[in-house]
Amino acid sequence: MSKTFLSGKSILVTGGTGSFGRKFAEIILAEYQPKKLIILSRDELKQHEMRQRLPDGPDSPVRYFIGDVRDRDRLYRAFHGVDIVVHAAALKQVPACEYNPFEAVQTNIIGGKNVIDAAIDCGVKRVLAISTDKAVNPVNLYGATKLCAEKLFVGGHAYAGHRETRFSCARYGNVVGSRGSVIPIFLEQKRKGKLTITDSKMTRFWITLEQGVRFVIQCIEQMHGGEIFIPKIPSMSMMALAKALAPDCGVEFIGIRPGEKLHEVLVSEEEARYVLELKDRFVLLPLDTEQAMKNWPGGTPLPQGFRYTSDENPQQLTAESLLKLMGSMA
Repeated sequence: MSKTFLSGKSILVTGGTGSFGRKFAEIILAEYQPKKLIILSRDELKQHEMRQRLPDGPDSPVRYFIGDVRDRDRLYRAFHGVDIVVHAAALKQVPACEYNPFEAVQTNIIGGKNVIDAAIDCGVKRVLAISTDKAVNPVNLYGATKLCAEKLFVGGHAYAGHRETRFSCARYGNVVGSRGSVIPIFLEQKRKGKLTITDSKMTRFWITLEQGVRFVIQCIEQMHGGEIFIPKIPSMSMMALAKALAPDCGVEFIGIRPGEKLHEVLVSEEEARYVLELKDRFVLLPLDTEQAMKNWPGGTPLPQGFRYTSDENPQQLTAESLLKLMGSMA
């Protein structure tokens, strides 16, 4: 990928003080030369802490904006003069979204609409929204709001009309070691000698934070608008994960929690009819599939009945490869 595409661009990240935003900022600043990198988030403490590592002085392209995607007027102010927006702001903790459903809708759906309106009206060139495997056949409110957000951003590409703004999404699985994920929980439980697992058959897709960020950067460069990009990433069962992290610990099965799936899906059987397969990813095309296919001449249509699920994924993480991934994050 060309290192020059993002050079000299003004880039804004919503939810920029989260795990994704921090890693995205580090990579963009280290490997690209952006004209400006704007971190938009609502947490002043996290901005203060991030500013210690990535200062925003007169010689730095970094700028920090206090703001919430719920605040449409603030987004219009923040998006002025911006070339690229990465939309990572979301309420993502499943129990919190179940207990606070109106708040999840306000941030994940209404906030997405505000980003779309502001981007179009302010002349932003490209918008890439971050999604999740939980948006496919959702069984909890978080997944349902992310499904709605995907539909909004894909629809936003057509909504932009003759304007230059393009919208696409990147959809991927669990991030290894991210805040609230099972790996930090297992490592904490390891000290007590017993791990809790909801179901012995449960599987999940896994991706590292750096892999997720680099995938998003590639999608920004390659997007034509209206696509949902899905990386080919490995899966691992919870039992295999537990044995890799704590082989000498006992296991207690506590049952699947409300809103939780046994296996995750990144491409459903229904979606597969509109998906092209590339070497390292799948591309879910927008509604004008015939025209969109011309944008991806190297893509191959998927066979009838195809599903990309964590239990049937041919790419499975071994204990050795998991520990290697975790070591690369240290």
